[in-house]
Amino acid sequence: MTELVIGEGTEITLHFSLKLDSGEVIDSNFEGDPATFTMGDGNMLPGFEKKLSGMVTGEQETFMIKPEDGFGQPNPNNFQSMPRDQFDDVELVEGLMMSFADAQKAELPGVVSAFDDETVTIDFNHPLAGREIIFEAKIVSVTPAVTH
Repeated sequence: MTELVIGEGTEITLHFSLKLDSGEVIDSNFEGDPATFTMGDGNMLPGFEKKLSGMVTGEQETFMIKPEDGFGQPNPNNFQSMPRDQFDDVELVEGLMMSFADAQKAELPGVVSAFDDETVTIDFNHPLAGREIIFEAKIVSVTPAVTH
């Protein structure tokens, strides 16, 4: 029997870590239970899935993910200025992450990027936009995906 390789129609169980080039760990499950997902189900960004394609059970690799294959480049349209008086009860500092509600009342994180006496500028880009990510993956198992 040939070993199943990661590709379309496979379910993957893996340990992974995401790090910045500074070595700072953003996310990791190496100390806990592995994660399971089906290729193409939207649970993993396509740029990360592409790196896993062709790997087999037991294989461990480290990849550099460029911003365009990961969380994208920052979009200048994702910066919004708001009146300072909407933040009266908040001690503002640059880098402060806050939660906002979008038009559908879903939670939307934003980061204070600048402020003065009149306005507060909020950055709604993904916090990892524009960053290269070091993606380490250890494949625990590769099985045929169960279709419903």
